[in-house]
Amino acid sequence: MKWFGVLGLVTLSECLVTIPLMKIKSMRENLREGNMLKDYLDRYPHSRAHRTEQRPGPALSLEPMRNYLDLAYIGIISIGTPPQEFKVVLDTGSADFWVPSIYCSSPACARHKVFNPLLSSTFLVSGRPVNVAYGSGGMSGFLAYDTVKIGGLMLVAQAFGLSLQEPGSFMEYAFFDGILGLSYPSLGLQGTTPVFDNLWIQGLISQNLFAFYLSSKGEKGSVLMLGGVDPSYYSGELHWVPVSKLAYWQLAMDSISMNGEIIACGSGCQGIIDTGTSLLTGPRQSVLNIQKIIGARASHDGEHVLDCDTVHSLPDIVFTINGVTYPVPASAYIQKSDLHICYTNFEEGMDNSTDPEIWVLGDVFLRLYFTVFDRANNRIGLAPAV
Repeated sequence: MKWFGVLGLVTLSECLVTIPLMKIKSMRENLREGNMLKDYLDRYPHSRAHRTEQRPGPALSLEPMRNYLDLAYIGIISIGTPPQEFKVVLDTGSADFWVPSIYCSSPACARHKVFNPLLSSTFLVSGRPVNVAYGSGGMSGFLAYDTVKIGGLMLVAQAFGLSLQEPGSFMEYAFFDGILGLSYPSLGLQGTTPVFDNLWIQGLISQNLFAFYLSSKGEKGSVLMLGGVDPSYYSGELHWVPVSKLAYWQLAMDSISMNGEIIACGSGCQGIIDTGTSLLTGPRQSVLNIQKIIGARASHDGEHVLDCDTVHSLPDIVFTINGVTYPVPASAYIQKSDLHICYTNFEEGMDNSTDPEIWVLGDVFLRLYFTVFDRANNRIGLAPAV
């Protein structure tokens, strides 16, 4: 099939690669249905888009500390020759790439597919330790290299981590096997090249960019596009915003408002575009203020709920970015569970002394707005999703 796309006024070549994404039940929903959420949140209260403050030792490689409690989209990749398939988080909020190994002794590994190096003729081991810290657990293992297939593209000698231990509850409730990060290399392991960078370096994509379309219509329909953009997934024009810090996909926001009145980010703030979380996360006081404005109250399990009958009367919450408004309607920032309980999709983040007002715009936002991650020009493109 020949694909056509437009990036600005530049027509892309037919080398656009699309990877189907599957919408899954989030860990939060899974725990909520099992009446285990309160205990989990009490034990693991950390937010997602913040670095761990661990002190590195001689054998410690630091990665961002994240909590994938609200992850909702996964893709399928394969590693090795012949290929071994894995369900992975395609995550713009980290540069991690790891999967469980046959040598992993943790209970979480027994619940997921594990990579067997003995079955791959292209496997190479480095022996370098890998330690990834998460808000609700972690992964420790070793660095390896092998052929990786993503969307039909074959990467040679791609670095990735293999777990030996996955302590904590992080992976026990996960519907995915591992993580493939798509942030800037500065968040990754020193001395390694992340997957997307290698796609460009090895000449497998025609444009140094990728894009996400996250469907709200069901389990299927969402896609990751590599090396190009298909304009049939969005309406109007892409509005471009410079990346403000080359680590996360981070940008400057002007304000957050409701009914024309600013309710947060009054003096400007930073936002992280993050496919690795479903929610809208912000500073504690700002989020609590929004919860109060929309009439949400804290429930016994620490979440915020509200009367489902009031949802239709709630106004849009508007994120203004680089002078362009991005409305988020109540139908997006309120989630109705199978038990007909309505939860808000706002969550309090961790305090950050270096940047006191930073927001994470997760899948709640990305389902509304098609997003292009342009590494060549260090910018993010946004347009209403169709």
